[in-house]
Amino acid sequence: MSQEEKFSYFKVFLLGFGFFGISVIWSIYNSYLPIFLKELGLASWIVGFIMTIDNIFAVILLPYLGVLSDVTRTRIGRRKPYILLGAPPAALTFALIPFFKGELIPLMIVVVTMNLSMALFRSPVIAFMPDITPSEKRSQANGIINFMGGIGSLLAYFAGSILYKVNPSYPFIASGVLLLLSSLLVILLVDEPEEFKTREKGGPGFAELLKKTFRQSLRELYENLRMAVTDPDRSLLFMLSSIFLWFIGYNAIETFFTSYAKWYIGIDEATGSFILGFVALGFLIFALPAGFIGARLGRKKTMTLGLALLILLLFGVHLAATSSRGASTELIIEGLFFLGGFAWALINVNSLPTVVDMTTREKLGAYTGLYYFASQSASILAPPLAGLLIDISGYVSLMPYSIAFLAFSAVTLQFVRKGEARKGF
Repeated sequence: MSQEEKFSYFKVFLLGFGFFGISVIWSIYNSYLPIFLKELGLASWIVGFIMTIDNIFAVILLPYLGVLSDVTRTRIGRRKPYILLGAPPAALTFALIPFFKGELIPLMIVVVTMNLSMALFRSPVIAFMPDITPSEKRSQANGIINFMGGIGSLLAYFAGSILYKVNPSYPFIASGVLLLLSSLLVILLVDEPEEFKTREKGGPGFAELLKKTFRQSLRELYENLRMAVTDPDRSLLFMLSSIFLWFIGYNAIETFFTSYAKWYIGIDEATGSFILGFVALGFLIFALPAGFIGARLGRKKTMTLGLALLILLLFGVHLAATSSRGASTELIIEGLFFLGGFAWALINVNSLPTVVDMTTREKLGAYTGLYYFASQSASILAPPLAGLLIDISGYVSLMPYSIAFLAFSAVTLQFVRKGEARKGF
């Protein structure tokens, strides 16, 4: 049977459990770790810097791990070994975070270990999707993957806020368990293509493979970035620039909204996390349609529409938060955030397929690494930059800050000429 005949949406749905577990972890992490850090008396820009640790690891490791997983060959495939290597320690250390929230140094040790473990398998998990999906189905498949991620975020925000009120450690423990279970489902139920497996014994060991591919990964990253800059078309450069800019805008809200809710709107952090859950709810409902809209309307047009809509909605949040307080303000922001989830789905679901459809199947992991290089570089810059702005001008600046960078990303996106769906893999 050909690869196209073997493709099934159900297989992609099962793979989505990997993204489900990752989304649960990051939603709880971004909701409550800034609160723990702020309660230790740290300035907002320091809190923002600490919140970039995962992004620093991502920028350093994900391009390398994307290339490394491209050339890895084991009896279970080229992506699964990294899930087995990273998910268990990530789950354990994440569950330990609230038990060390009162002391900065022990807390930082646990947080750094957890982030390193997460970085080991994020890029291979995401690169797994285009491995098993032909080009013309990747927007739809990424919609399914992000739908599962949306379920994870929704569960984290809504159920996590309830658990947090009972005991702050409960959402962390529950999330660690869910990460383990979801990763196990991917390992057991999603088979990798036979061409990426080896039945041979006595091949190079994993440590030897790490050394062998380190220089190769640096060469590939350099070559891919050089091509992005020197290619006369420059579609890859403009696409990576757009991703970089919109993640600067979006990450600031993801990191600081619970703080914004507590110290600017005047509601507790659990309620702020609950409100943020409406973004996840909107994303969950519209992730699948966003993939099909991208396939029908075109990925670039769909992402542009999403950016325009998100800018308008965040302006509405800014007006609501600055003009009034109380239950009505919460309801208005919940509605706007719900629609914001739809807008973010139009953007996010179609962005990764656009990047990976600028290359060949052999370099899917490398280009997935480039995608994360752009998004995580933005996420390194965004929290301390937004935190510094908050320290200077207050939380009132959060929404205008995000709107500005989303607008810049919409401009650079218009120069992208490649990345639409093509026939086959």
